[in-house]
Amino acid sequence: MAPKPLDYELLNKNVKKVQYAVRGELYLRASELQKEGKKIIFTNVGNPHALGQRPLTFPRQVVALCQAPFLLDDPNVGLLFPADAVARAKHYLSLTTGGLGAYSDSRGLPGVRKEVAEFIGRRDGYPSDPELIFLTDGASKGVMQILNCIIRGAGDGVLVPVPQYPLYSATISLFGGSLVPYYLEETANWGLDINDLHQSVAEARSRGITVRAMVIINPGNPTGQCLSVANLREILHFCYRENLVLLGDEVYQQNIYQDERLFISSRKVLLDMGLPFSKEVQLVSFHSVSKGYWGECGQRGGYFEMTNIPPKTVDEIYKIASISLSPNVPAQIFMGLMVDPPKPGDSSYEQFVRESKGILESLRRRARMMTDGFNSCRNVVCNFTEGAMYSFPQIRLPPKATEAAKQAGKVPDVFYCLKLLEATGISTVPGSGFGQKEGVFHLRTTILPAEKDMPEIMSSFKKFNDEFMEQYEDHWGYSRI
Repeated sequence: MAPKPLDYELLNKNVKKVQYAVRGELYLRASELQKEGKKIIFTNVGNPHALGQRPLTFPRQVVALCQAPFLLDDPNVGLLFPADAVARAKHYLSLTTGGLGAYSDSRGLPGVRKEVAEFIGRRDGYPSDPELIFLTDGASKGVMQILNCIIRGAGDGVLVPVPQYPLYSATISLFGGSLVPYYLEETANWGLDINDLHQSVAEARSRGITVRAMVIINPGNPTGQCLSVANLREILHFCYRENLVLLGDEVYQQNIYQDERLFISSRKVLLDMGLPFSKEVQLVSFHSVSKGYWGECGQRGGYFEMTNIPPKTVDEIYKIASISLSPNVPAQIFMGLMVDPPKPGDSSYEQFVRESKGILESLRRRARMMTDGFNSCRNVVCNFTEGAMYSFPQIRLPPKATEAAKQAGKVPDVFYCLKLLEATGISTVPGSGFGQKEGVFHLRTTILPAEKDMPEIMSSFKKFNDEFMEQYEDHWGYSRI
């Protein structure tokens, strides 16, 4: 019998090339163990509500009223919902052509895009054009749309930081492009060296690759660093010289856990630089309702904003967005609420500030607890999580452990993470899923487990790690220079 079109052997080869470690071997094994009754702590993905973070009250109230608009006609609605939530629900319903069950424009509701533009203008000090803002089903969908426009074939390359969030490597593989890595320096708190960028581009070009774009993740995922203004200026200078479009993944801009290096957008730095840069460098910036103190991952709300992108290109991106008809409308409401939250004097303001501040302050404490916990462990070194939602400790595996991994047919950090999962129920992601330097091993975990559970989790990790090292170290010990 002849093979059928969807038999594995006949699938699109790019689909089979895709690797996505965040939902890879470790996650699948954790799911199996959970079905067998083992308690699993899923720290493999930045999914705050799944790890106990409570949703913010005000946006849920507004969206609940939008989803059930008949409640607005109930004379007792004011007894159940604050006046500002009722007003905002009526506002957002007025922006639709039939409520949340109707398609919106393929770029998103014009009224919400206007609110996003006003938010960007307040943040950066420069006006933003709603016509250059597209609302998307999470930032990931926007990244995929833009990469799809950039990548024309295997000869097109995209500079991606290593370690990197595997959305980028997976999407570049899916679209048949070439990933061009540039390495972040762990000993410099995951800093960026422009000389490494030049070397990466030169090496790619020597292989016949046309480098067309550069990705930055700020704050970093999985590395948690915040880029300085000086770093961003260097990057924008580099993109100008090399004629690259810059993709600024800025979904963690609310997640900052130190006061020395606060978030500043690539767009603000670019526009501050003035001519010729401010009119020449092409930039696409991404944001999401999934991160920050919102954590509304399941709602799938995001946007991208384009700077210095030609009108004809914008029209083509609109055409491609139209294939999906409409981004999901409830998530657009969440986005509108994120960029325009309650203001002083609103009836929900004090509760909103109390809830959001409480989440961010707890995340800051958890970032410190996790960093200190890892650094107290044998053969583990971890930079402080300046921002985002992750810790990315280096695990200095003894030679006996790497040999045991080889015998088991596993990458060494996968071997370690599987042992950790089986012993403790802590589900992490091996550093090899994000890329790392040869012979150096890491794991990524979120800092999202409940604060009250953090001491027990770190104690469990330390016990496992120290026993693992005792088992695989020679009696005189081991360390990596």
